[in-house]
Amino acid sequence: MLVVEFKAKGKTTQYKAVDEAIRTAQFVRNKSICFWMDNRGVGQKDLYRLSKQLREQFPFVKALNSSACQAAIERAYSSIARFYDNCKKSIRGKKGYPKFKKNCRSVEYKTSGWKLSTTRKQITFTDKKSIGKLKLKGTWDLNFYQLEQIKRVRLIRRADGYYVQFLISVQAKVEMPPTGKTIGLDVGIKDFYTDSNGHSEPNPRFYRTGSKRLKLYQRRVSRKQKGSANRKCAINHLGRLHLKISRQREEHAKRLARCVIQSHDLVAYEDLRIKNLVKNHCLAQSINDVGWYQFRKWLEYFGVKFGRLTIAVNPAYTSQTCSDCGAVVKKSLSTRTHVCECGFVVDRDWNAAINILKAALGTTGHVGTWILDPNASGDSTSTHAGEILCEQVGSMNEESLQV
Repeated sequence: MLVVEFKAKGKTTQYKAVDEAIRTAQFVRNKSICFWMDNRGVGQKDLYRLSKQLREQFPFVKALNSSACQAAIERAYSSIARFYDNCKKSIRGKKGYPKFKKNCRSVEYKTSGWKLSTTRKQITFTDKKSIGKLKLKGTWDLNFYQLEQIKRVRLIRRADGYYVQFLISVQAKVEMPPTGKTIGLDVGIKDFYTDSNGHSEPNPRFYRTGSKRLKLYQRRVSRKQKGSANRKCAINHLGRLHLKISRQREEHAKRLARCVIQSHDLVAYEDLRIKNLVKNHCLAQSINDVGWYQFRKWLEYFGVKFGRLTIAVNPAYTSQTCSDCGAVVKKSLSTRTHVCECGFVVDRDWNAAINILKAALGTTGHVGTWILDPNASGDSTSTHAGEILCEQVGSMNEESLQV
């Protein structure tokens, strides 16, 4: 699934209509959660029947397109299904009990409720929310795709304006010649990552760099009177800066992941549990600032797109084990140099990257040009060390194309 995004341009009245549609979708979702709480054991079909009842009972719900109401029901049921799955898997801690939303930022339409112009530069929403015709600002051309390929259309509100996303059903695969190279990656806080060849990519620290301006904007928000127009303006400026930092982090991870995947036939990385790592409050902010999850997400996506093999390796003892002789050398986080009794002295992260690559090669065996065989790679790209390659876990299959 390909996600193509455009900036939406319209009048102030149209933006207010978009906000009303978003609030209506939020209302339908919250009503569905409430109905499930009062009637345990209801399924998705029961929630669809509830949507019809809401449309008959509330005129503002009936004004929203029926497919958008169904999409809101599906969002509610996905949170319910996720809660049940977590309970069945006996996940420790909170199971993700469904909650009511109070600040939704998007509404989703299916194949009805909207219409593209002949030039594909404008979109008209045909429900009774009075959104009307919006101009699409962006460099991507929708003429390359058939209307039947567009499965969903989202309206999203962000701090810097409104956006329209098109979810297009395409197979984005690119055939590339083999490189004959393999690489292991060890992510960190000091450096963004260190590979098995000894190269280190610096960590840009976008949040740390912008923290001074963030504090300034946060102080401006706290000084304004609650409910005033000046406070809303200050909150918008603060949100724009947060949005800029998140975009910088995402684009940085995407650029590096694409370069790594295109240059190597096999990429091995750590199977980190970020949720557990951020429990260390001394390192939580730095870990979130690096963006390890975004990097892994794009590694797996580009692995599928370019027919490369990506393997998630168990990170246990990758930093403690000597990559030369295999001995275990205990060291704390402050010890940045690996010194072994065998005489092997190397940077700690470099040693870990070599161990990660060895663990991945130990799983796959000899890796050659056969990786690019479509029957070998299939539609999956990520697996854990020790698992059978034909049972690999499929990775993300959508790429966000932002303007």
